[in-house]
Amino acid sequence: MARNVNDIIKSLPARRRRKIEKRAAALIADEMTLQELRRARAMTQVRLAKNLGVAQKQVSEIEKRTDMHISTLRRSIEAMGGKLSLVAEFPDRKPVVLSGITSLDA
Repeated sequence: MARNVNDIIKSLPARRRRKIEKRAAALIADEMTLQELRRARAMTQVRLAKNLGVAQKQVSEIEKRTDMHISTLRRSIEAMGGKLSLVAEFPDRKPVVLSGITSLDA
């Protein structure tokens, strides 16, 4: 009988599972699409749509976009329980957190 990855991980010693979970979290934290972030939060499009007050189809369309308003991105992140921060990075200085932009409504 075939085993899936979750079965394999569950069979590992607790110390090894923690190490795998820590590494997976680090990899996930590096970079994600909006869809990957929603999935990592264990949220369906239907649930996110309900939190946003829109139809599931609209969530699907938002996740496919390569360009969107910051307010749309902010609302999506907040509907997942997070907070959006924008950081400007320059080669000659430390990163700068931009203020005021994410609190504006379109």
